[in-house]
This record gives sequence, C-alpha cells and structure tokens, in this order.
Amino acid sequence: MLKLINTKILLAILAALTALGGAVAYQRHEAEKAAAAAAKAAAILERQQRDAEEQRKQNEAFRQQVEQDKKRHNSAAAKEGKTWKTYLP
Repeated sequence: MLKLINTKILLAILAALTALGGAVAYQRHEAEKAAAAAAKAAAILERQQRDAEEQRKQNEAFRQQVEQDKKRHNSAAAKEGKTWKTYLP
C-alpha cells in the first residue's frame, strides 16, 4: 500500500515537473518571438528614419534650386528693362 502511494506521489511530482518544463519552454519561445518582433520593428524604424532624412535632403536641394532659378529669372527681368530703354531704332 505504501509503495502504491509513493508511486502516485512520484507520478504527480513528475506531472508537475513536466508542466513546469512545458511552461518554461513556452515562455522561452514567446520571449524569442518578442525579441524577433522588436528587432523587426527597430529595422523598420531605422529604414523610415533613413528615408525621411533622404527626403529632407532632396527637399532642401529642390528649394535651393528653386531659389537659384528665382534669382536667375529676376536678374534677367531687371536687365531687360534697361535694354529697351537704350534701344535706338
């Protein structure tokens, strides 16, 4: 009778240890999934920041080009008035 009780206790302990082992394995798996998701999110954020910086540089270059074109256009218009005033037919 005592042997049967010891066997049942040992089986209960074994079942509890198996459940704990499964829980630890599941927790480790979930932690790995979370780490992978965090790494993916970090990569996406870095790519977005790089794209935003590149877009900012392109916008700045475009603004500078527009300003240069304005200056060129304005200077040509200013000189045009002088040429017609000195024109003698």
